[in-house]
Amino acid sequence: MTAPMDIVTDLAHGGRWTSLRTAGREWLWHREVPERQSVSPGDAFVDAGGLEECIPTVRGTPDHGDAWSRPWTRDGDSDVLHHDRFILTRTIRGTAEGAEVDYVLKADAGFRFVWAAHALLDLSDRATLHIRDGANTRLFPEAAPLLEEAWPQGAAWVEGSWPAPGGLRLDQLGSDDGTAVGAVVDASHCCVHDRADRLSLSLEADGQPVSTALWRNLGGYPAAHPYRSTGVEPMLGRVFDLAEAGLGDAARVPESGEVRWRLTLTANCRCT
Repeated sequence: MTAPMDIVTDLAHGGRWTSLRTAGREWLWHREVPERQSVSPGDAFVDAGGLEECIPTVRGTPDHGDAWSRPWTRDGDSDVLHHDRFILTRTIRGTAEGAEVDYVLKADAGFRFVWAAHALLDLSDRATLHIRDGANTRLFPEAAPLLEEAWPQGAAWVEGSWPAPGGLRLDQLGSDDGTAVGAVVDASHCCVHDRADRLSLSLEADGQPVSTALWRNLGGYPAAHPYRSTGVEPMLGRVFDLAEAGLGDAARVPESGEVRWRLTLTANCRCT
């Protein structure tokens, strides 16, 4: 029997997911960037696509976190990242419908972090994103020119309701228009529809803030040499930049010194 989902990772280069395949379809978008193979901790982020493990932040410092630029190791059935402030363990397991990925982070009690499964997907301009209607959605400053109302002076984000916060429709990708927008949606589940294909992503984490981050880049980033990429990113936290996290906006290690969460992926529709 053929497994419904096949995941390939590259432990030597940040534990990056290099393939997420279902029924002959590759879901992960890629970009040829040779310098991705020689990065070191503290380097500016090199966007080669795939799925990057971003922790303890996405934006800010360090750029896209501390995991993507460091080698991981294999321990039994698990992948492990040793950092001077935390240890992150990832265990990927196939299921009848797709895959489950269990994470364990160990750190000192009180350690705050944002984590995102920074998945850049290879989607057509007809793809749609399905998230619970009315879910609170944060938009970040790059969205300012696209909104119905002026951006509040000094605001790190503005809030609205899915699927069109501030009048900006986010559930339909469409063709390239030269824009790039990041958003964080207060929802633990997102289903991607691209013609007949489906990919469902959901996240569970007891006692931690769970959301779905989006990066809708329709040829608007980077400014000098823009390209198209679409990020659908299950997230612990409610902001891209840990430095901007207020109360309840970041995951926090409890007295046990351990945080656990599970990412579930399926190759069928789980929309409700």
